[in-house]
Formats: sequence, structure tokens, C-alpha cells
Amino acid sequence: MLICPQCKFENPNSNKFCQNCGTSLAHKVCPECSADDVPVNALRCHNCGTECGTVFWAIITKETTGEALRIEGDVGDEQAIPSSSPVSPSSQITLGSYLDSQERYQLLDTLPAQTETEIITDVSARVLDCQPYQISPIDAILASQESDLLTPSVEASGIPRLAKLYLALQSQGERGIPLIHDAWQQGDIQVLIIENRSDWQYLLDLWQQETTSSLKILHWCYEMTQLWAVLEPVNCRQSLLDLSNLRLDEDQTLALQRLYVESSNSQPATESPEDAENQTSAIPEEPLTIQALGRVWQALFRQSQRTQFGSVVQMLGDLEVGKIQTIDQLRSRLEEISIELEALGTATLPPIQENNTAVSTIPPSDELEDIISKTDDMPTVVLAMQLSSLEDAGRTDVGRQRHHNEDYFGIETKIHKLELPKSRVLEGYGLYILCDGMGGHAGGEIASELAVNTLRQYFQEHWIANQLPTEDSIREAVYLANEAIYKLNQQDARSGVGRMGTTLVMLLIQDTQAAVAHVGDSRLYRLTRKQGLEQVTVDHEVGQREINRGVEASIAYARPDAYQLTQALGPRDENSINPDVGFFDINEDTLLLLVSDGLSDNDLVETHWQTHLEPLLSSGANLERGVTDLIDLANQHNGHDNITGILIRAKVRPNLES
Repeated sequence: MLICPQCKFENPNSNKFCQNCGTSLAHKVCPECSADDVPVNALRCHNCGTECGTVFWAIITKETTGEALRIEGDVGDEQAIPSSSPVSPSSQITLGSYLDSQERYQLLDTLPAQTETEIITDVSARVLDCQPYQISPIDAILASQESDLLTPSVEASGIPRLAKLYLALQSQGERGIPLIHDAWQQGDIQVLIIENRSDWQYLLDLWQQETTSSLKILHWCYEMTQLWAVLEPVNCRQSLLDLSNLRLDEDQTLALQRLYVESSNSQPATESPEDAENQTSAIPEEPLTIQALGRVWQALFRQSQRTQFGSVVQMLGDLEVGKIQTIDQLRSRLEEISIELEALGTATLPPIQENNTAVSTIPPSDELEDIISKTDDMPTVVLAMQLSSLEDAGRTDVGRQRHHNEDYFGIETKIHKLELPKSRVLEGYGLYILCDGMGGHAGGEIASELAVNTLRQYFQEHWIANQLPTEDSIREAVYLANEAIYKLNQQDARSGVGRMGTTLVMLLIQDTQAAVAHVGDSRLYRLTRKQGLEQVTVDHEVGQREINRGVEASIAYARPDAYQLTQALGPRDENSINPDVGFFDINEDTLLLLVSDGLSDNDLVETHWQTHLEPLLSSGANLERGVTDLIDLANQHNGHDNITGILIRAKVRPNLES
């Protein structure tokens, strides 16, 4: 099944174009030079050389048998590893070869070759997904548990043991753990394909920067205690003890590059990322206790050449001699130190929050087999999320060919924040309306402004606090906006093309719930790191109507009236419109974009989202600058119409009290 990168429609594997929206399924657009004929299985653009392939991180691990993985360091004599049959120790894993018999995952890195004294049982490397539009096999297997529709790569031997640990942690909504994309068992070899975090910033690199505050460091220590509590029930605490495995996401939140399962092999904590490029074990000789965390922190201070301050020196000493024995005691000590720093006026961040504590839902067990057997029957649970920030920016521009602006927009955002020493609750309300008027001077701009103001007034009166409006309420608001414009047309005896009207796209947000309503061809796009760019709304125009009736996209949009609207607000009474209303949850950091067709024409958003939208997911990115850049881009490539855009960035985090 091929998932369209634009509209997410599911297509048969034989399709070359999406049967819903006509997007190519054999080629992709280069984000740098906009070349639209880059093969989907290419790592780089043939025109400008930009890396635009879909890259994952592969883990190839051999169950402990005393035998090593067979690693070949050169490109010659490449041999694919079949995923449907066991792999013998002599099977070759070489640069440029495929990890699976379907030739989907191609190695991009040279793997370390074993020496006479070193036995390699676990290697990791980047891989290129040569079939990026295929549905994630892991997602498919979870979605089809009841129908027994398994993908070929996991069908033979089921989900490997290590993969089940990722899935169990993923079900808790723990963002520090990389997402798993595919996995299969090959005899005694497990192959996992996970999110690629190899280019994420090392924790050590930011730890050693002089501009990093002491409170920031305490916050990372606290995040390690959170991950410790999550990893302990599944025997993966070792993942925290390798400095090269400790990374930061774009919000400078602690994250792991991969999971390591605790074993009897013991090695000291890693000294530096460079020395630990291929190290997979860093647990001390004695059974793991929270003293191991203290030694990791000591290693971070030592490697960063950063001076420990008094309270931290005392805490690390108490950890080492056993005065601090539980995670709760360690968290309390970290909170005390953060409050002390704030009192001294040296901190730049709020106190470490108790309600961020991760709570494991997997019952403790001393044996990995017990854990895996219990996770086999675990339902897939998505942890409830709560809003952590809601930001927005909007702008409209007349364009380069029009003399007046018929677009109009409205933004209303209300944030209620309750912050206590051990809790922080953010409640967000957002109403975002964009209208693209029609009907000429003194017509289109009147219709669009009237629609926005009517909708704003309606929701000021009818939006119940802390509740997202119902579908019936949203429809009633749209019909009232239509009626207001329609009555004005009737009063002025406007007829034909002189009747004013407007398109509408409206987004409503209440905390992590959202609703969208639209009439016409103004659009809502949604961008997340996991799903990429999605067009949420479907245009109300003749070409799209024909596609919905089964006509091929190329034929539907060859019509001379293909881009003519099939409905709009105002020209006719409410019986002639049928607004689309939909609902969705915001369960990961999300960027939402409302646009008029002056910005969306000629696939401008689809072509440039990786350069102009994806960076805006970062908390440090300026949305005002971002929307201005979008307007400038539209004027450069379109410019024939008015241009309007509204950006909304919603950040979320797990609601561990739910």
C-alpha cells in the first residue's frame, strides 16, 4: 500500500500517481531546487545534490551465541540479507547492500569490521528507505492485529524481542525514545529500523557551553531520572549510561538515540562521543543502581571541563556513598538545588516540575522474557497529551498584480496558565479565520470582512469555556456568515458575477483538540515531524469534484473550468452550501497553516514546505518571520492574487496525571 505524501490517501502498490489528488508516487520534489523528477529511492537530488532521501537508523544485533556478525568493509561482492529465511554467520553485510530481500533498506554507512580480538554482535548504521511511500510495516501490523494482515518483513518470525521494547515504551508516549518503523527476525539476528537521530546534538556538546545555565543542567539531570523510571521495568537503563547515546531534540529536551538492553557485560561510562562511536555497553560491574546516574553526571562534568557547584558536589557525594537510594529521593534533591539557585538569582528556567515525572505502565520484572511475554498482549495505548505552548502569526498582502486586497483574516488566542511549584497547567483557546473574497472592488473585501466578523461574534457568544464547539454549532456559525453576505447581496440587488462572496477556512483549537470548517478553495495544512505535510481540507472546485466522481486527476484538471468554485459563502442562500467540518487531536508538536489560494497555487506549499515550514516547528523559530517569508515566496512564484497566511504552532507534552 502506497501512502500519498500529500493527501495521505492509500493507493495500490502499482499506482504511479495518487488516485485521489494526482501526486506522483514514483518521484518527489527536491526541497532545495524544486526539481520535481527526483526518484523516490534517490538519496540526493540529481540536479543540485541536496540530500532528500528518507533515512532511518538500522540496528543489527545478534543474540548472544559467541559468534560474530559477518561484516565486510568494502562495497564489492554485495549480498542482500533475506528477511524470509535465517541468516548464517557468514552472510555479508556490506556498504550499499540491502538489509532485506525486498530491497527496501540500503546501507549508507560502512560498518566496523571485526578484529582478531573483538567480536561484534551489535552494529548500527544509517539506511536509505528506497520505498518511502510504503506504509510503515510496524504501523501496519499494529493496525491489523485483529485481521491477521501481516507485512512480509515481520510475517516470517513475528516481531523481534528488542522491537517489542520500543513498542511498549512508544505506547506510553515517551518522546525520548525513538520511534520504530520496521523490524524482523533473521534466524538469531534481529534487525530494527528506527527513527534516525544520528545527527541530533550531543548532550555533552551543549553541557559544556558557557551559555548553558546551571539550572538547565539540573533540568537535564531530572529528565534522566524520568527516563530511568521508564527504562527500569524493561531492563534498558543501560541506554542512559553511554554518553554518545544521550542526545537533544530541537527543543533541547533529552532524548536517546537508541535502546540498549542491560547485560552481564560491564564497561565504564563512556568518556566522549568520539570514543564511544560503536560502544554499546556502559553499565558498571555491580548491579545497576541510581549510583550509575551519578557517575554519568560526573563523566559529563569531567568531559565538559565544567566546574561542579557546591550543592551538586554534595549530591553526587551522597549518591556515591548510598545516602540517596531511590529515584524519588534524587528528584527531591534536584528540586531543592533548583530552588536554591532561583533564590540566588542565578537561574534562567522555572523549577524542575514534579508533574513531568514519567510513570511506567509496564509491571516490573527481573527477567526480560517476563517483560516481553507481558508486552505481547499489551494493547496499544496513546498517552493523553496536554498543551505546553500555543503561538500564532498572520499576514495578508495584496500581491503583485491586484490593486486592492479582498482577503481578510482574524486571529483570537487566549492562554490561561496555572503554575505551581510542582505542577503547570496550560489551557489554550484559538480561533483562526481566513477568507478570500470575490466580487470585485467594494464587494470581495466586504464579503470576507463580514464573514470573519460574523464568525468571531458568534463564537464570542456561543463558545462554552474549555469545550470545543460541536459540529452543529460550527455549521450554524458558517450558515450565519453565509446569510449575512447573502442578505447584503439581496439588499443591493447584485446579480451574476457582481454578487459578492468569499471562501472560508476556519480552525478552532481548545487545548489539544481542534476542528476545521471550510467552504471553497482556501486551505488548511498540517505539519508534524512524524507525518510530514498533510493537506487537511479538500478544495471545493470542479476539478476536485470530478476526481471524487472517479475521474483521473490529469483529465479532471484538463477542463477549462477545473478551478471554478463549486460553493462559496454569500452568492446563494444556505441551501446551496455544505461546509466540510472535521475534528482531530493534536497529539504531537504541530504546525498548522491556513492559506488563501494566492499562497497555495502551483503547489507552492507542497514544493517548499521542507525549507519554509519544517524549521518553524522548532520553538526557537520566529513565526512572524516565517509568515513573512511565505508571503515573499508567494510573491516570487505566484503574485497574481492576494496572499494570506496564518501560522499556528502547538506544542504538547504527555499528560502524566491523566
